[in-house]
Amino acid sequence: MLVNKTTAPAWRGQKAVSNYRVAFTLVTVLFFLWGLSYGLLDVLNKHFQEVLHVTKAQSGLLQAAYFGAYFVIALPAGFFMDRYGYKAGVLVGLCLYALGALLFVPAAAAASFTLFLLALFVIALGLGCLETAANPYATVLGDPSGAERRLNLAQSFNGLGQFIGPVIGGSLFFSATQGTTTEGLASVKTTYVVIAVLVLVIAFVFGRTRLPDIRAQEAEESSGESKSLWQHGHFTGGVIAQFFYVAAQVGVGAFFINYTTEHWQSLSNQNASYLLSVAMISFMVGRFFSTWLMGRVRPATLLVVYAAINILLCAVVVSGVETLSVIALVAVFFFMSIMFPTLFAMGVKNMGKQTKRASSLMIMAIVGGAIMPYLMGAVADRYSTAVAYALPLLCFAVVLAYGLRQRAHH
Repeated sequence: MLVNKTTAPAWRGQKAVSNYRVAFTLVTVLFFLWGLSYGLLDVLNKHFQEVLHVTKAQSGLLQAAYFGAYFVIALPAGFFMDRYGYKAGVLVGLCLYALGALLFVPAAAAASFTLFLLALFVIALGLGCLETAANPYATVLGDPSGAERRLNLAQSFNGLGQFIGPVIGGSLFFSATQGTTTEGLASVKTTYVVIAVLVLVIAFVFGRTRLPDIRAQEAEESSGESKSLWQHGHFTGGVIAQFFYVAAQVGVGAFFINYTTEHWQSLSNQNASYLLSVAMISFMVGRFFSTWLMGRVRPATLLVVYAAINILLCAVVVSGVETLSVIALVAVFFFMSIMFPTLFAMGVKNMGKQTKRASSLMIMAIVGGAIMPYLMGAVADRYSTAVAYALPLLCFAVVLAYGLRQRAHH
């Protein structure tokens, strides 16, 4: 930032930095919120298999509804924010999130799997708006050279939410006293009503806070830009890699409880939920540690190393060795930690006024997460849960290829 010798511009510069810090702090809260929602999702997967008597493939429809919504909302959210700004996109997203959480009340009353799918779809419409706004907003709130680190830091709090989700789900959803369908769904309903209230409070705080509008800054950065969006190789490759990465991440989590109870003798569903929280701690620690490491190692290099390690770990998981394979599955979470934010930041980097549209398409790539659980569920029903983990292994190979390409080009 250039600062004149006069005090007024210097004061304005300091104020801008302060505004950016406030904005970044509030945006980081959003990352926590959708991490919490996602952390609960994998617990619901197993819970609904038992309480609503659905198959593994059918329970995979939870992720299909959830991540399919991202595909549906991403482009409309991008166009909306082009016109009204990031803050408006965030507020719409929070309101949809709260509405979807409240739809858990009639879904629980009817004990309807279809209504739960609808509620999760509406929640995810809201989260899609939040991600389309918050991910690029975090990357541009400061120096472009620090974009990957900044987004990884914000996403670390997403990891915190993903850790807390299974703790809540494990302690409430799998309670020993909940023998009937009605009892089993009561705690699910209460949890989501509390989440709705929390989200509405945060929406109120956001509405009352002045945030920097960086649309003019984006336009300035891209003056003279003539290339179309798809002519940027780092963006096109980023969308493809993001599709396969999210497919892997969602698939790895969706059948975690199934896998661990099958490959760790006498492990209960409740304890498997707590183990999922340990995996999420691993994920969160991976993000904080790797954000620090990115100050010393190039993001593309770190992406290559982590993808290669996860290919090896998934091979151990597929082998199905008792206990050891469960430890390998938990370790996968640590090395997945940086992939989403790093791929996202690499994909939208230096896109200027095309940032929002690029961001929308990167968020649409999350639809990979809608497809993978159903495919893994079908493979698990036909063969075994262990064999199903060969699919995430292939996805990490795609991430590795993109990382190698980015490393060669920069």
